[in-house]
Amino acid sequence: MSKAKISYSAAGVDYDVLDPLKRLAQKTGLQTAKNLDQFGYKEISGSRGESAYVWEEEDAYRAFVVEGLGTKNLVADEMSKVSDKTFYDVVAQDTVAAIVNDLLTVGALPQVVNAYFGTGGPEWFANQKKMKDLVTGWTKACQLAGCSWGGGETPSLSGIINAKTLDLAGAAIGISKPKSRLTLGDKLQAGDAILLIESSGIHANGLSLARTITQNLPQRYQTKLADGKGYGETLLTPTHIYVNLIKDLFESGVDIHYMVNITGHGWRKLMRANKELTYLITLIPQIPPIFKFIQQHCGNSDAQMYSAFNMGAGFAIYLPKDQIEKAQEIAQRNNFKSWNAGEVQEGEKQVVIAPKYITFKEDALNLR
Repeated sequence: MSKAKISYSAAGVDYDVLDPLKRLAQKTGLQTAKNLDQFGYKEISGSRGESAYVWEEEDAYRAFVVEGLGTKNLVADEMSKVSDKTFYDVVAQDTVAAIVNDLLTVGALPQVVNAYFGTGGPEWFANQKKMKDLVTGWTKACQLAGCSWGGGETPSLSGIINAKTLDLAGAAIGISKPKSRLTLGDKLQAGDAILLIESSGIHANGLSLARTITQNLPQRYQTKLADGKGYGETLLTPTHIYVNLIKDLFESGVDIHYMVNITGHGWRKLMRANKELTYLITLIPQIPPIFKFIQQHCGNSDAQMYSAFNMGAGFAIYLPKDQIEKAQEIAQRNNFKSWNAGEVQEGEKQVVIAPKYITFKEDALNLR
């Protein structure tokens, strides 16, 4: 283990500083809601603070979301120096996945995704292989998500972005039809089961910390994990896209009460719903080697790891207990491992991860 402990905030991501801006934006955004009236639409106020913003149309709900990749492409840049791959097909999928998986949590299937590729100058696009892989990966990801790539923006931002890097982000519009698919936590109740769906690895969250620990690794990204795979290679495992799974669950009649995309804030996100309930986890997935490796080299506690990373579970679905077996069969049909991980209980708002003796109180997630 490295001698110096490296926290997530020390690596450059401090939610105590970032979250107040989000809370302020959510609060002041209410002042603009009346502007929808002129188009004959009405906002669904309960969606403010959720992963996607929702408004009502005549026979459906529409949802909109904006998301960014973060710093995972910096790992791709380092790995491309020791490989004949650019890995930009991977980071393209990661970006689309971050967008559409958030959209899914309100019960909306993605229809159109737009891209934002910001650079520090035109030289990045002069690398034809990187550019081709980025476009190919984005297209493939949209195919996996069943949506159209509508377009985007490619600004050249000299002096704002490093000329050798790329800022990847995007936005999406989705539809919840029939209206009964809208999931904002209204139906969430004590007695509901918590179904966790596997992640493919780190996804696109926690990369600032994952990159920081390489400073203390003699072989950096080529360092081997316990399973024999390289650290950088494992970090660049493409993020799962859960669209087809959620679509299948809906079409099979599973009564989904709430959903969470486990990204920033880690397992604290399990109590995102605006309700005073306790989320008791009694079964956790076996921790993948990538997270054990990160913990070994950053010195963080179990609680700190579960508060920052997905730890092997990328998505959570809340549903009636009598539908768990059916939902797990559907997950298996879609090639996903799943765990009947716990239940929602009456009580104060908190997440209790019993196997790890971890409790996240309500104030540990200062964000809706």
